[in-house]
Amino acid sequence: MKIAAIDIGSNAARLLIVDVQKNNSNETIFNKVNLIRVPLRLGFDVFDEGFIGADKEEMLMNTMQAFKHLLKAYKVKAVKACATSAMRDASNSKAIVKEVKNKTNIKIEIISGDDEASLIFDNHISETLNKSNAYIYIDVGGGSTEVDFFVGGKQVYKKSFNVGTIRLLNNQWDDDDWKKMKEEIKKNIKSKLPITVIGSGGNINKIFSLSKTKEGKPLSLRRLKTFYHDLSALSVKERIEQLNLKEDRADVIVPALQIYINLMRWTDAAEIFVPKIGVSDGLVRDLYHEISRKN
Repeated sequence: MKIAAIDIGSNAARLLIVDVQKNNSNETIFNKVNLIRVPLRLGFDVFDEGFIGADKEEMLMNTMQAFKHLLKAYKVKAVKACATSAMRDASNSKAIVKEVKNKTNIKIEIISGDDEASLIFDNHISETLNKSNAYIYIDVGGGSTEVDFFVGGKQVYKKSFNVGTIRLLNNQWDDDDWKKMKEEIKKNIKSKLPITVIGSGGNINKIFSLSKTKEGKPLSLRRLKTFYHDLSALSVKERIEQLNLKEDRADVIVPALQIYINLMRWTDAAEIFVPKIGVSDGLVRDLYHEISRKN
């Protein structure tokens, strides 16, 4: 059975198509069929002007219509679509959601930061937690950063901060905001258990790939600081040419590193694990569970 998820973020929109099968042990397996990423960059409009402009709206509509045709071509049985920080903040998001539904029959749900974090954690990570450790889950996006803290397998703190890579590029987060965020984190994230950090998002995945670290092994805070120092010294053009980065990754990767590094410093975490997960992965699993309950 083929199902799909659409994640409309502040930096890009993604369509993930998976084929769900049962293996010989009757375990549910999610086989990725295709992943399409379109750099819409809605946040550059929203976080500056407060709404999605005509050009970005046209790009979004074209993208959703393309996704519609791909869903039909792959004979996808069901799709779940959500939008995050940029659409949450855009004054014209409701009108755009309505237009998308009328033209493509795809219903977009605008979800909260807490829901965004839960989609990934509840569907992917929580089942594998070692209860003898404390865990900080960090997801850095274009418009927001989600932080979840688990101790003994139980969630004890959850917060969505309005800081993301595009907001930092637009200078919409100042020293006072960093100070308040630090105080909030230090007040609420404490444990006598060893703390493990789990990171998700396109930027930390790209850093992990550039580091050539073996899958399943962590990245050290020292390594992240080295990447931050080296990449900060390069222009966006140089990052594209020397590291073969896409333009819409080359500009946001440095502010993403700044967020991860600060959060790890404030929580005395020395390393971060980077599983290959994202909102779209959580969405397809959530959708499959919905279908299973109905059947």
